[in-house]
Amino acid sequence: MHSSLVVLGGGPGGYAAAFLAADEGLEVTLVEADRRLGGTCLLRGCIPSKALLHVARVLGEVEELGHDWGVRLGAPAIDLAQLRQRKEKVIATLADGLRQIAKRRKVRVLRARGVFESSTQLRLEGDDPELPPERTLTFDHCILATGSVPAMPPALDIGSDRVIDSTGALELRDIPRTLLVIGGGYIGLELGTVYARLGSKVTVVELLDGLLPGADRDLVKPLHKRLAALLEDRIYLNTKVGSLGLRGDEVEVAFEGPGKFGTERFERVLVAVGRRPNSRGLGLENTQVQVDSRGFIQVDHQMRTADPHILAIGDVCGEPMLAHKATHEGRVAAEVVAGKPALFEPRAIPAVIFTDPEIAWCGLTEEQARREGRAYEAAVYPWAASGRAIALGRTEGLTKLLIDPQTDRVLGAGIVGPGAGELIAEVALAIEMGCEAADLAHTIHPHPTLSETVMNAAEVYFGTATEVYKPRRPAAAASPK
Repeated sequence: MHSSLVVLGGGPGGYAAAFLAADEGLEVTLVEADRRLGGTCLLRGCIPSKALLHVARVLGEVEELGHDWGVRLGAPAIDLAQLRQRKEKVIATLADGLRQIAKRRKVRVLRARGVFESSTQLRLEGDDPELPPERTLTFDHCILATGSVPAMPPALDIGSDRVIDSTGALELRDIPRTLLVIGGGYIGLELGTVYARLGSKVTVVELLDGLLPGADRDLVKPLHKRLAALLEDRIYLNTKVGSLGLRGDEVEVAFEGPGKFGTERFERVLVAVGRRPNSRGLGLENTQVQVDSRGFIQVDHQMRTADPHILAIGDVCGEPMLAHKATHEGRVAAEVVAGKPALFEPRAIPAVIFTDPEIAWCGLTEEQARREGRAYEAAVYPWAASGRAIALGRTEGLTKLLIDPQTDRVLGAGIVGPGAGELIAEVALAIEMGCEAADLAHTIHPHPTLSETVMNAAEVYFGTATEVYKPRRPAAAASPK
């Protein structure tokens, strides 16, 4: 069996590449080990976690209604089987849509695990009856899109189903009475929020001195405060997990830290210490593809590897490990194979933490600017001045723009608050287009909305914000340049 283009991996990067390449007239074969397309994002990551986070958010709103507005609806009753069924329905709907789209685009889908035997040949492993008898697939080009898998340090892998990763957590086998989350990154905090809202007593332990390493501290602070209330102050920083041991139906955990030392038992432990690229066992040693010390495949701005026949996209070729980054890389790779002059050189890749409140940022961060010695000015609009935020009872948020003081160009942004993930796209576009702060300040936003805070932050920079007093800049712009 031969194909002009083989895409190895059916996640958001892989199927985006396959579909666009088919639209360009290429003969495309998509090789995916799972019985459904969608990859980690759809089947056991982004989509199911966001579906459950929606439930958690609604439960939180019900609690707020009773506490802040006097509307009491009573204690919620959780039908776990129906919750699982609804989550699976969401996944099935989207996966079936991808299957139909692949068929309409005439993309051949093979359910198999692909291993490189050479730079132009894959060995197909699996039991799909549609696989060729010789179990080999040759190609002119291959786009490698195998993604990543949850990292499980050997010291924490005790061979018990009571110690789970993000995939296990999303299966919703039960609602444990007690749950320990090891890792204060986005995966641990999102899933910890879900289980806390469903009724688990959740504890979070983080080795570093703050949650969400890499995010600006002023964005993390409102989230930390709200999580501390939800988890009843069971967040422990600068704390190491020394060991795990199975004790009957519980896991005994040894802690070493200033706020938590000694042992405690939990019904389940969620290990959320990051993800690693899925580059092992692919036969890359039979190709010219170069892999770094962390397992990431090395690519250029056209997503080409050191092997002229192989390109790579998504999690397997580097940070940030985000589905939307993989999708855009996949489209670039498909265009490159089709002979078009495409490059992956974004000015901003937005990142979103779907906790409550949400945190989102794009472009330059303050931590990055300080580290690199770059000049910037931060313009911050507190949501305590937003009419919509006050009406929602969610004034803990803020919108921040990082602006070049010499050119007034928008360099970065950070938002914390409900819906931050929806709001960040406007600033990502502004950065991509090379906009100045005046462009945002003079774009009329609807009132009353949270989107106004983007405009308001730009007004803060010029000292013209109605609700926030700041001395006017000497050269404040009267109109967009």
